[in-house]
Amino acid sequence: MSHPRSFLSLLAHARLWVALQFLLTPALIAAGLAWTRLPDKNLWQVALSLLIPLLLAISFLELQAGTMRTLTDDDGRRVKLVWGAVTLVVWIALAWLGWAALDWCDDHIYLWAGYLNSEAGAHSRATIFTYNHFVTWLTWAEWLLRWIAIPAKLIPAAAASAQWGLRLPIRRIFRLICNWKWWPAVALAALIGVWLPSHFFDKPPAGSVSAQEWHVILKLAGAYLLAMASWVFILAWQAALAGKLRPGQEPPSEEELVGAPVLIGPPDRELKDRASIPPEDSL
Repeated sequence: MSHPRSFLSLLAHARLWVALQFLLTPALIAAGLAWTRLPDKNLWQVALSLLIPLLLAISFLELQAGTMRTLTDDDGRRVKLVWGAVTLVVWIALAWLGWAALDWCDDHIYLWAGYLNSEAGAHSRATIFTYNHFVTWLTWAEWLLRWIAIPAKLIPAAAASAQWGLRLPIRRIFRLICNWKWWPAVALAALIGVWLPSHFFDKPPAGSVSAQEWHVILKLAGAYLLAMASWVFILAWQAALAGKLRPGQEPPSEEELVGAPVLIGPPDRELKDRASIPPEDSL
């Protein structure tokens, strides 16, 4: 089956989880906002304020893990959903570290632009390698790293982790990352889900107060729908490129992160799958 047909087939198969992505995510956000308004005068209120964010985090992680697993037709025999969801914390932490490093770079863009401009020649400093050009180039480089390079590497690993836990099929992930069809899809998702909504609020709202409120509401709704559509698109596309294993099938042992001894056979010595070693006199 071609990748576009597989992509559409996977979306149809996971339509329930896709619908939950659009419907449950704002509900979790609303619950998180309501949590910030909870009083903490009594002991039970303090306990509730500590329990609610944990439940919201688990619900969010299970929503993402369930969507990733359903898109690959996972049967749940490899690892339980809750453990697959918990492993996503590792990739979220790595993404946070990458973003923190890029935030630091973002704070130094103007300083670096001034330094690079000062190091350029007199003619090029006034024509090509100007201060404004360096600021633009560094800003775009930071944006590409933040929204394309980091997600393109972490999303395949997170999707595999949701299915197999920490027993990652390294070669399968590496092949997907090196697939030329993967990177344009990530770039398209970033442009539609991030770059385009960021321009919705370039112009200040005009008209009456009521009209301005509706403009803001519609822009927020449009930005949310584009972001969620891009997220679902990239999850389904990576599943189509990676392919899917048959129900109950495990990744090849050479792809797993956890190694195993070579000459370990089944417990029943009568089975034909055991390793047969010829006697010494026949060698």
